[in-house]
Amino acid sequence: MLTGYYASRKESGDQTSQGMLLAGRKMPAWIGIFTMTATWVGGGYIIGTSEAVFDSARGLVWAQAPWGYALSLILGGLFFARKIRSFGFTTFIDVFENKYGKKTAAILFIPALIGEIFWSAAILAALGITFATIFGLDLETSILVSAAIAVGYTMLGGLWSVAYTDVVQLVFIIIGLGISIPFALDKIGGMDQALEIYDQTISHGFQIFPSLEAFTGNDPAWGNGIWVWLDFALLLIMGGIPWQVYFQRVLSSSSDRSAVRLSIYGGICCALMAIPAVLIGLAGVGFDWSNSSLGAAPEATMVLPYVLLEMTPPLIAALGLGAVAAAVMSSVDSSVLSAASMFTWNLYRPLLRPGCTDKQIKNTIRWAILGIGSVATWLALTLKSVYELWYLCADLVYVILFPQLVLALYFKSSNHYGAIAGILVGLVLRFGGGEPIFGIEPFLPYPMNDPIEGLQFPFRTFAMLASLLTIIVVSLLTPQGSGSKQTKLNTEKS
Repeated sequence: MLTGYYASRKESGDQTSQGMLLAGRKMPAWIGIFTMTATWVGGGYIIGTSEAVFDSARGLVWAQAPWGYALSLILGGLFFARKIRSFGFTTFIDVFENKYGKKTAAILFIPALIGEIFWSAAILAALGITFATIFGLDLETSILVSAAIAVGYTMLGGLWSVAYTDVVQLVFIIIGLGISIPFALDKIGGMDQALEIYDQTISHGFQIFPSLEAFTGNDPAWGNGIWVWLDFALLLIMGGIPWQVYFQRVLSSSSDRSAVRLSIYGGICCALMAIPAVLIGLAGVGFDWSNSSLGAAPEATMVLPYVLLEMTPPLIAALGLGAVAAAVMSSVDSSVLSAASMFTWNLYRPLLRPGCTDKQIKNTIRWAILGIGSVATWLALTLKSVYELWYLCADLVYVILFPQLVLALYFKSSNHYGAIAGILVGLVLRFGGGEPIFGIEPFLPYPMNDPIEGLQFPFRTFAMLASLLTIIVVSLLTPQGSGSKQTKLNTEKS
């Protein structure tokens, strides 16, 4: 909170809405890399990586987030960052507004907004559950205090406060998890012993990627499961690009070159930051949990906090869990600000209050941060399936927004008819694979529907590719109309 206040006062000369949203487009490169890394290395990233490594049914090969998100940031830097930054947009939804008009952009804004809100709620819930389980703290209090602090400093200084606190939070994560690893490994006889036990215990051992035989269908240990692995890998890589939380940092860069650099370096740092979580998962596999206070191994989702609690001294455990809290806040503040930015800039400004002043925009940003933060907190407190809802939103971002973004930037003939058709096709094909959250059974005859393992056909990637192809075909078959004029006018203006 103090760091956020300091940042808001230090940059008080930049009192415009652009200062709140994009730090006046003068974010130093080193701070940009820190905030890019800290945003991706959230509580779900750290806890989820340890969970996958510890889970005997999954193992290291299913810890896809570290390299998946790293590739996502690197590809975003190579193919999207320079192009979007060069146009001087304020949010990535501006791409659609320029190409298709305000109303179509407002439709595409919906999955982006909901995804950010559910992301915030999911990681707040994860923090509350972790602290309530480990320390016996009140779940509601843990969530409310964490959310209040993150929302409070974000309202003070916008992106400046988020960026400065991300630097501090990333340092906490590195120190808190870094000093806990030697203690945890020492508990099981050192690194060599941990590696040996893991290789003997986990079926895929130290494989980061499936074998070539798995992709050719000659590995019976994988079977059709390789398609599920590939589906989620592509979802992380390409579905990790069309998020405002990413493009907010790209657009805050001082130059096009800086935007590309912070994306690529942020991707590399993101992968490196997974190493502590992987090692904690390794330590958990090698530990004799029958001698712990639990008496048995914990659930995979709780392995990281319990490794810290059972395998390190109390002070080290407290610092490690503080690192988890820091990771959660570094993601919550970024996500809440991103959602508030899209709401204010792409809905309030063009549709609800045309002609509003810069002061009104700035005030609306602050109220939106408070409102969206409150909604995310309420969801974290009331819904038991927040993670499932976030996974669904991640699917929709991949299936709907990724093909839309690619074609809006790289396919000159795309128009709003194609955009709407692509949305509809993507939704039908995605929900055709079923959705347990809403009780929707698969209603399309996808192949590879195993009675035990469930649907193993990569229907998410299929839906994304079908949506992309639909946009191209429909755009070529329909008149360009006012959409192309809108694009030309706005491009010249930019």
